Amino acid sequence: MPNLNDILITLPEFYLVAAACVLLLADAFLPAAKRVWIHWLSILVLVVAAYLVVKGQPAGSVTAFNGSFIRDGVAEILKVFALLSTILVFIYARPYLIDRKLFVGEFYTLTIFAVIGVMLLVSAGSLVMVYLGLELLTLSSYALVALNRDSKLSSEAAIKYFVLGALASGMLLYGMSMVYGATGTLDLVQLHQAIPQSTMPHLLVFGLIFMIIGIAFKLGAAPFHMWIPDVYQGAPTAVTAFIGSAPKLAAFGMAFRLLETGMGDYSQHWQLMLAVLAVLSLAIGNLVAIVQTNLKRLLAYSTISHMGYLLLGLVNAGPEGYSAAMFYAVSYALMSTAAFGVIIALSRAGFECEEIDDFKGLNQRSPWMAFLMMLALFSLAGVPPMFGFFAKLLVLQAAIHAGMMWLAIVGAVFAIIGLYYYLHVVKVMYFDKPVEGTEVRLQSDFTLRLALSLNALVLLALGLYWGPLLSWCKQAFVG
Repeated sequence: MPNLNDILITLPEFYLVAAACVLLLADAFLPAAKRVWIHWLSILVLVVAAYLVVKGQPAGSVTAFNGSFIRDGVAEILKVFALLSTILVFIYARPYLIDRKLFVGEFYTLTIFAVIGVMLLVSAGSLVMVYLGLELLTLSSYALVALNRDSKLSSEAAIKYFVLGALASGMLLYGMSMVYGATGTLDLVQLHQAIPQSTMPHLLVFGLIFMIIGIAFKLGAAPFHMWIPDVYQGAPTAVTAFIGSAPKLAAFGMAFRLLETGMGDYSQHWQLMLAVLAVLSLAIGNLVAIVQTNLKRLLAYSTISHMGYLLLGLVNAGPEGYSAAMFYAVSYALMSTAAFGVIIALSRAGFECEEIDDFKGLNQRSPWMAFLMMLALFSLAGVPPMFGFFAKLLVLQAAIHAGMMWLAIVGAVFAIIGLYYYLHVVKVMYFDKPVEGTEVRLQSDFTLRLALSLNALVLLALGLYWGPLLSWCKQAFVG
């Protein structure tokens, strides 16, 4: 039976589960004319959840349910930014969903359940909790991708996501079973302690390989990236904005819990595996992105390359690398929501504004939106003094300090290659003439435009003043 202390430690998660159930009931009984209240209530629910995460955060690391749940600085940061990015997605999504007759309560409740999965995943203290959080996140994501039932593209994307996701989950579970068989424990801390005494090291390495496959799939790292372009393009853009932000924070949390908390003594094995995944992700992500004409697919391949950079931090296998990788995950979540937010703001019923040609001459038609998209793209490209530049710098530095200068050089080379496709979109917006017969109709939603402006400007502000956030990330890994 859980005691009161366990309930208090997991209060944000329990609160979100209760709130999601209340929202489900409210959506069932509210008339269609008042469904907008679900939108504002959902945002309020997430704001309160963020407050509970920060306000109730203990000074050190504490556990609940016999060590299955960990609440520490790492979990706090990842949860706060997962909730923040989801709030932004909700604000961006409302006019988009209304235009396409997709403004239903299921979008909000499924997304909140996915966020609960994120929060469980980043606080996992056992292999069971890792799997529980992962499945809650992925099952909710499958349904979100298929939200537009009238779209063949969305249905196809959801089926591909489901099949590949089920395969990756099976591999992860198989790896966990091998590790359990070699150590006799599911608790990650006990697993770490049992590894040196294990009499089956080959079985441990075998299980580790399969667990890394599961991690790579959730990150979207090559060669386990096949689902990302189709899902990003096929899903409604509001759903793509969510999938491209909060789940990436969860994937980093899962990687840290499994690799460091659980398998830290085997870092000499998984460092090289992650280095290979990083090189493949940087190469495939950046080179294939160059030939894309659809902006959502371009951002999908750029996601693959960004996960390669995040892996550079994990390869360090120390506090410096973990803090740099978490800093990178946070920066990517904010950059991704800004980029997809601009796409949403420029789209309307019957016009998705997802082709690069749709952005031709955007500066002449909407200078402010062109400027916001430029900030997002410059940050994604790592142009100083944007937020993304310092995130890239830190992971490259972490790789160098891990003794992998060659890996940092590969990262720097592909960062230069990646500049091309980001700057191409900027060139289209500022120097090409608008396509005849097309016009930009900005979403009239004031809340969307305000949140999007703040989101993009924060990328510049954090580029100029990134020290406090980095200190917060470093503090999470002290001790």
